Amino acid sequence: MIDWDDVRYFLAAARGGSVRAAAKQLGVNHATVLRRIAQLEDRLGAQMFEKLPSGYRLTAAGEEVVELAHQMEESSHQLETRVLGRDQSVRGLLRVTLTPILATHLLMPDFADFARLHPEIEMEILSSGELANLTNREADVALRVVYDRKTLPLNLHGLKGPELYGGIYMSRDRLAASRAGVPDPLRWIVISGHGIPDWASDGDVRTTGVPFRTTDAAAQIAAVRQGLGISTLPCFVGDADPMLARVPGTELHLYGTVWLLTQGETRKTKRVRLFTEFVSHRLAAHASLLAGLSVPGD
Repeated sequence: MIDWDDVRYFLAAARGGSVRAAAKQLGVNHATVLRRIAQLEDRLGAQMFEKLPSGYRLTAAGEEVVELAHQMEESSHQLETRVLGRDQSVRGLLRVTLTPILATHLLMPDFADFARLHPEIEMEILSSGELANLTNREADVALRVVYDRKTLPLNLHGLKGPELYGGIYMSRDRLAASRAGVPDPLRWIVISGHGIPDWASDGDVRTTGVPFRTTDAAAQIAAVRQGLGISTLPCFVGDADPMLARVPGTELHLYGTVWLLTQGETRKTKRVRLFTEFVSHRLAAHASLLAGLSVPGD
């Protein structure tokens, strides 16, 4: 099978009249052009050029091939134009990966608004515990909280969002009972596999007893609401929940920065551009809540 890339190099040399001109046009070195042309000649079993003092001249076989190569090039351009045109329409599948808690406690209303604005875009929200891999095309857009920008993969395009803070929370009823001196063991509530964060302290409310463990964030939040104890939660979760309150005497902690990530050519499609612009503006509107500076409805 003929490699279209080999044909491209051959066409560039035929048009430029020399290997040097082809290399300059394609942004490669001289040896790469020679190698590509040699590969095409080996595949076809014919010599494409005759080398003269004035440059390269097409052989009879080369003249025949260059005509067909022009047709291949035209077909390639038509294919690219049609595919690009389709991808620039506001339709098709859009897969978004993010943590479940970001989806359920913050961004689902925004996703719903976007879906209403663009009803022909088929949205798929991948909010499992495992984040999909953009490089492997498992998703088109990723929303991730990154503490250190250096950890961002180099092959991904990043759009920086607001900073995300967390705090220590307990149920309001349990806080009232603690202040009234009602004796009842107060535990740390943690997700299995995670310990009590180094930055966390009990503040003015002391814990006793062994930790209470859950396997996911939804169960963790439910346990805090039930008054079992205290737990670290993102501010956009704890501050927005009328049943929860920050533990007095505790400080907020920076979890990281929210980033909108896309990969390669995918980010140039219209549906991805529309989505990233839309969500970027919504994240900016959520900045105070994410930073623990406001509560919805204040």
